[in-house]
Order: sequence, then structure tokens, then C-alpha cells
Amino acid sequence: MYRLWGKIMKKNEIKNDHVFEIDNPTLSREEKLKQGLEALAYEFDIQIPMWLSDNDKDFNTLAKSRFYDNHFIETIDFDYFEIEVIEEDKPS
Repeated sequence: MYRLWGKIMKKNEIKNDHVFEIDNPTLSREEKLKQGLEALAYEFDIQIPMWLSDNDKDFNTLAKSRFYDNHFIETIDFDYFEIEVIEEDKPS
């Protein structure tokens, strides 16, 4: 099971959160992340943020990343959107 926790943050408070789950060990980690990011954006009714180099660094070291206003083309009404892996498939 792969679980990705998404949070909409404003003034240091969680305004909305949701956990994306997928149980498909045939997909790569990147494919699961992409599907999770799309599903969370849909759930929160926000556009899919742009994945920039700072996201690569954070996600590869911390298994989490934040998306600020510079990651979105449209104006956002929150401080940031954060994703965090809370469970990954165990290697077989």
C-alpha cells in the first residue's frame, strides 16, 4: 500500500487534508506520486502544482514536499500545499 498525505495549510493550521491510497505494486514510485498528486489536487479543487527542483530535493531526502504560490499559475488562497509519504510498498 502506498499512502500520500496532502495538506492545505494557512496560518500554521491544517485547513484541509486527505490521504491518497493506492495498492498497485506494479507502478513505480514516480507513477504513484504523480497519481497521488493529481488525486489530491482534484480533492482540494486546486490546480496541479508545478514540480520544481526544490521539490525533488525535499522529496528525495524527506519523503515530503511543499508547494508555494510560485508553484501555481493561478492565485492561491492558502499559504502552501504539502504532500508527505506516510506508507510505501515494502520491497519484495
